[in-house]
Order: sequence, then structure tokens, then C-alpha cells
Amino acid sequence: MEKSGALEEKSPSQLIDEKIRELSNWRGETLARVRDLINEADPEVVEEVKWRKPSNMLGVPVWEHAGIICTGETYKDKVKLTFAKGASLEDPSGLFNSSLEGNVRRAIDFHEGDEIDEEALKALIRAAVALNISAQATARPARSRKRPKSA
Repeated sequence: MEKSGALEEKSPSQLIDEKIRELSNWRGETLARVRDLINEADPEVVEEVKWRKPSNMLGVPVWEHAGIICTGETYKDKVKLTFAKGASLEDPSGLFNSSLEGNVRRAIDFHEGDEIDEEALKALIRAAVALNISAQATARPARSRKRPKSA
């Protein structure tokens, strides 16, 4: 593992590359494939890394377009793709299989040997982007906090 100073100089995409290399097993392969599918579904996606801490120097991969689309967390037994506004998305293929009880997020847990329904996942990514864009377009402009000058 590199020293944290060297990690600070890397782009989010480079940090995600490093995380995939560090996993070096089915979890790395799954995260890499999901990342490729996200980029195929939305070529304008922006990669970020958030929630870096001493126990997870490489942080959590985050894909954004007009807001967070999803995060890619890795655990011992799964790769979890969490959609920030998943509860608001149609999921006709039934990909969501985790975090189903909440009012906002939904997730897909991928376990070793799972097949990825690539077309359904790309459709879900495109729907999440469309939701973010529509939410951004309908957001109210921030009001000025300036007070009128007194006479």
C-alpha cells in the first residue's frame, strides 16, 4: 500500500483503478465490470471517491451525473452497488435485492458467481441519470439572503 501522500495526488479514477487491483479477485472483477457498464450507460458520468479514512484509504467509488447515481462498496462476500435515489426508480427486471426497506436508497448485492444482467443494469443507470437531471431542472433557485437596504 502506498503512503497517503501519494494517494492524495491521484485522481478519483486512478484510486478506483488501484482499489480494483488491490481486490485482485472476483470482487475486483465485479467492480471493474460494473464500472465499465456505468460508463457505457452514461459516457458523461463523473467518477469520484468519497468516505476515505485510515481503515479504507482508497475510499468508496462514487459515480455522479447531476448528483450521485450510485456507489460501489466492497465487502468480504459481496460488491454492493447502492443507488442514491433507488427507491424512486422503476426496476422492471428486479435487480434491487438489498436495502429495500428504506424510502430513498436501493442496492444490488453481487455475490461470487452472480451473473450481471448488463442491459437491465445499464437501463437502471440511465434511469438514475434521468431522475437526477429532472430533479436538478425542477429544483428551485436559491433565494438571496441579502436583506433590503433600509431607507
